Amino acid sequence: MTLGDELRISLDGKWRHVREKSRVELAGLDLAYDHDLNLEQARMRGLEQMRKLVPTGVPASGFKVENGGTGDPGMAVTGIGMLAQFDLSLMVKAGVQWGLFGGAIENLGTKKHHDLYIRDLINLDLIGCFAMTETGHGSDVQSIETTATYDIETQQFVINSPTPSSRKDYIGGAALHAEVGAVFAQLITKGENHGVHCFVVPLRDKEGNDLPGVTTSDCGHKGGLGGVDNGRIMFDHVRIPRDNLLNKYGQVDEGGTYSSPIDNVNRRFFTMLGTLVRGRVSVGGSASAACEVALSIAGRYALERKQFGPAPGDEVTLMDYRMHQRRLLPLIAKSYAYRFAQNQLTARMHRLQTTDEPDPQESRELEGRAAGLKAAQTWHATKAIQEAREACGGAGYLAENRLTTLKGDTDVFTTFEGDNHVLFQLVAKELLTAYAQEVGGLDPVGLVRFAAGTVADVVKERTAASQLIQRLIDARPGKSDDDHDLLDRGAQLDLFEDREQHVLETAARRLRRADKDDPKAAFEVFNAAQDHVIRAGRVHIDRIVLEAFTAGIARCEDQEAQDVLRDVCSLYALTTIEEDLAWFMGHNRLADTRAKTVTSLVNELLVKLRPHTLALIEGFGVPEDSLNAVMLH
Repeated sequence: MTLGDELRISLDGKWRHVREKSRVELAGLDLAYDHDLNLEQARMRGLEQMRKLVPTGVPASGFKVENGGTGDPGMAVTGIGMLAQFDLSLMVKAGVQWGLFGGAIENLGTKKHHDLYIRDLINLDLIGCFAMTETGHGSDVQSIETTATYDIETQQFVINSPTPSSRKDYIGGAALHAEVGAVFAQLITKGENHGVHCFVVPLRDKEGNDLPGVTTSDCGHKGGLGGVDNGRIMFDHVRIPRDNLLNKYGQVDEGGTYSSPIDNVNRRFFTMLGTLVRGRVSVGGSASAACEVALSIAGRYALERKQFGPAPGDEVTLMDYRMHQRRLLPLIAKSYAYRFAQNQLTARMHRLQTTDEPDPQESRELEGRAAGLKAAQTWHATKAIQEAREACGGAGYLAENRLTTLKGDTDVFTTFEGDNHVLFQLVAKELLTAYAQEVGGLDPVGLVRFAAGTVADVVKERTAASQLIQRLIDARPGKSDDDHDLLDRGAQLDLFEDREQHVLETAARRLRRADKDDPKAAFEVFNAAQDHVIRAGRVHIDRIVLEAFTAGIARCEDQEAQDVLRDVCSLYALTTIEEDLAWFMGHNRLADTRAKTVTSLVNELLVKLRPHTLALIEGFGVPEDSLNAVMLH
């Protein structure tokens, strides 16, 4: 096998068989986005493409065997991510139907809901949407305004949009195809509000007409994702049966009495949201997959296109220019790093979701990690796809070369499943509260109230191959004048871990200054430290990504591939340090003389990796004939 084959095997991870099968099956389904279609045609084509996916087994894999699925959530996430290599509109529609809508039914409902809906939604005999976000509330889901008021006399819930800002907005499927919605609303019974719950609400009849009391509208053209029929929904006192409450975590009996296995309203809410973590895992993985396509296109183009040589007529391949290497190879290295981290995250999610009684602390850790990686991966995709477009010059701006489509389609991923800044705040909160049993949501007062006394133990809770990581750190070179100790993996790991611990401890100290009994004062302290809190989340993700990459190298069985991966990993580590060099110098982690060598060491790695550029691209596993970029033919 070639070096590219070995790198691909290493990157593919545990669900390699799913990726390999998808590369063949999906390529034969004609899934590439067609730019000549208008909005209506693109949406109808997306629905037709979804029907082609049902026989592949990917839709069924996300559901438990007893509910009609095949019980392989790792396959579900991997399979959805593979769609991003072909058409992101299709990936989003599939994610809404089988991930969000189907996930809400299975994870928030009980057996009666499973029996009634899941087989039909797997087979697309029932098409749904996930109606959470409102015009006035996105990330702050606890404050949504849609109400579900129980009527004791009729034993029905009345779903209502009481204000213009309570309109369900940006909902995938709501404009055209969704027949029912998993609708999130404030559950009110006997005059008491029990917080946000999820309800199955019929939206349209079989002819596609809005049902009485339901008003849907179309979001129209967006910056991308033309095949996704995003829409808006308003409810005017729509009545649904009591059994349409997805009642795993909250039930209302015939007489209107509410009960729940989780008494605390905040814990109940976050437990419900936590069961839907697969969505964030899928969004991050899909953004990375699209990014890999863009870098594959730009990388191959750079190996073909020539520019300015030392003499007229003597041109040089773009990839031989140091600046071009600087533009693309660090982005390729970071994409490798995120793939290893995604593999690890998917494996953790799979293990927890196939366990009868998952550990609550591990579940919270998974939620935080999924939030942070989603933010990091989507921001990386936005940056890398733009750089890939620019690196291809005018050709990159032509729709026929896909890069503009990839840019438009992935741009919203930074907003999907939570704004990235809010998600990093969530990551930091999990760290700062030392995984507290009860938290006050994402509100600043709650974050201040539970700020940890010490965070060292939290940082030491490593994410992968902990014995290997510790052994590398213990074996790192001592402080010396040898600049090349920065190429030592143990030294890199130690720098990342030390930075995280310092940022967390200083953030906790800043938050402890607040008067915990004065909400306004607590908010002011939090607001002043918010940038610090978000930095804590970001450096934590940097650390777990480096650890995941390190563990992935150890699992690689081919020596040549392992050697190349070591250099790619060092390139990721050193460019990350270079981007935050001011912090490392300002906090005396790197002296001036050693800091100056970071750039020179990066350049040395670029020289070593340049001959392996094509192999690194092939390692992404995007078949050349699936790139669909005319300029490469």
